[in-house]
Amino acid sequence: MLLATTVRAEPSHAIAMHGEPALPADFTHFPYANPDAPKGGRITYGLPGTFNSVNPFIIQGDGVRGLNDLEVGMNVFEPLMARSFDEPFTLYPLVAESVETDAERTFVEFQLDPRAAFSDGRPVRPEDVIFTFDLLAEKANPRYKRLRDKIEKIEKTGERGVRFTLDPELGDRELPLIIAMVPVLPEHAIDRESFDKSTLEPIIGTGPYTLSDVRPGERITLNKNPNYWGADVPSKKGFDNFDEIRIVYFRDATARFESFKKGEIDVQIEASPFANADPARWTKRYDFPRVQSGEVKKSTFQSALPSGMRGVVLNTRRPPFDDPKVRRAITNLFDFDWINRNIFDNAYTRIGSYFDNSVLNSQTAPPTDAERALLGSYADQILPDILASQWTPPTSDGTGRDRNFVRNALTLFQEAGYKLEGRQLTGPDGNPLSFELMIDGSDGEMIALSWQKTLALLGIRLDLRKVDTAQYFERRKRFDYDAIIHFYSSSLSPGAEQIGRWSSLAADAEGSFNFAGAKDPAVDAMIDAMLAASTRDEFEAAVRAYDRVLLSGFYVVPFYFMGEQRVAHDADLAYPEQTALYGFQLPTWWRQTAADQ
Repeated sequence: MLLATTVRAEPSHAIAMHGEPALPADFTHFPYANPDAPKGGRITYGLPGTFNSVNPFIIQGDGVRGLNDLEVGMNVFEPLMARSFDEPFTLYPLVAESVETDAERTFVEFQLDPRAAFSDGRPVRPEDVIFTFDLLAEKANPRYKRLRDKIEKIEKTGERGVRFTLDPELGDRELPLIIAMVPVLPEHAIDRESFDKSTLEPIIGTGPYTLSDVRPGERITLNKNPNYWGADVPSKKGFDNFDEIRIVYFRDATARFESFKKGEIDVQIEASPFANADPARWTKRYDFPRVQSGEVKKSTFQSALPSGMRGVVLNTRRPPFDDPKVRRAITNLFDFDWINRNIFDNAYTRIGSYFDNSVLNSQTAPPTDAERALLGSYADQILPDILASQWTPPTSDGTGRDRNFVRNALTLFQEAGYKLEGRQLTGPDGNPLSFELMIDGSDGEMIALSWQKTLALLGIRLDLRKVDTAQYFERRKRFDYDAIIHFYSSSLSPGAEQIGRWSSLAADAEGSFNFAGAKDPAVDAMIDAMLAASTRDEFEAAVRAYDRVLLSGFYVVPFYFMGEQRVAHDADLAYPEQTALYGFQLPTWWRQTAADQ
């Protein structure tokens, strides 16, 4: 093991991606948490999917959710520092009590909290941090290896310090924060050789809960650790308020809603960064007995989050979507206006940017000089309307019979070398245009059926392939599809996760989130610019330039978003008065009757 001898920088209680942390060193709790929240009781969540492994870090098998999850909490595994969801991207103490870095962020050093311990009582050591990064790089999801490759060395500094020296050629200012968000695993309790194999044997962590019951594919139960070390850490005040958490898994959304109606789960997220909304259900189907009796409450929340990108992802690894002209033409045949009017009671707004509804949206203002400088020669590949911030997704009259809407799409197909012969659109090779959309059970089926009818107006055959959740995730992992429906969530500080979603490096990496197979030097360059930005102005310019490049690639047929977050829940559940910048935070909720226990 290496022992560092370099001079230490000035330690800080927090680190922000851009600017300074909003909270002082003596802060007592996050503004969106109630430090006096009652403790006790049980909550049951319902999550989509299934699982056959309780190791969430590896590729093999279907990993369980809920152990280190942004939606329901870092319940079992905790990172070095905790993210405040009331700021774009700022981290505060958790397993590490302080952080040090230089202006160029060529290194980051953490001092571990002397109280930090795993659930078996063993203290967290710098050796555990070093072990974690080496283990995950060797045995876990490839994104951890990509992260480890950016770190030149990891050293123990003193009794409780660990220092990461970073590759100075990368210029990645986000890297210290990404390192700080990696969960810490116990060297003494993990078999390194078998770590990459699916298992139902729980792994211990530093978190407030331990995994006590596992029913593969069905549910898990988490119990509060009465000896949890971090109960008094300010970033945990007001969190983890339940004695028991149950997480039930559902293969389709209908089954999950029916379970909620019966009171088998306590929270039904109807619209959030983690769930697609069903406006008709929210307005018309909440008349069941538990609502009428007052046992269920409907709550809405506002956030400043970007919309993210929800839509049909087109697999550019396969024809016909290897042709960007075809991708653009296909995008112009999605009749959002009819769908919004007839299916969703006009509840939605069409997505016009990967960062719609935020300051990062490139289509709200013409490009700045800084954006143009970043784009350089890549500006030539951007659609003129997108470069000029004058592009919006195509609109129709909402009748489903808008001839101009169809005619405009046909023009784009003709520019791609297609011909309409009779009622059949054929390509340059003489073959009719057809493709398959793979969907997870019934998720997105109504939208797909509507789009199928619109495409048929030009003789384009869309085949729907409904598969169960297990098969869906397996095929998605191998990029075995023509198109899928996916939601790329977003934040006010997009960064390294974009590498896994859109970079050339991730295009052929099995298990990555580059579902479109994008391989574009312009995309790679804009990601680099985002990660290298040192001020907020530089960062926002880089993100808007990145947005223009992605939009011009027509990798996704954009759907829609809803500004408010909608959650139905057991009426006995309560939440803090202040909503975080990112919206509601389930780990801060509590059960009101717990105050009477």
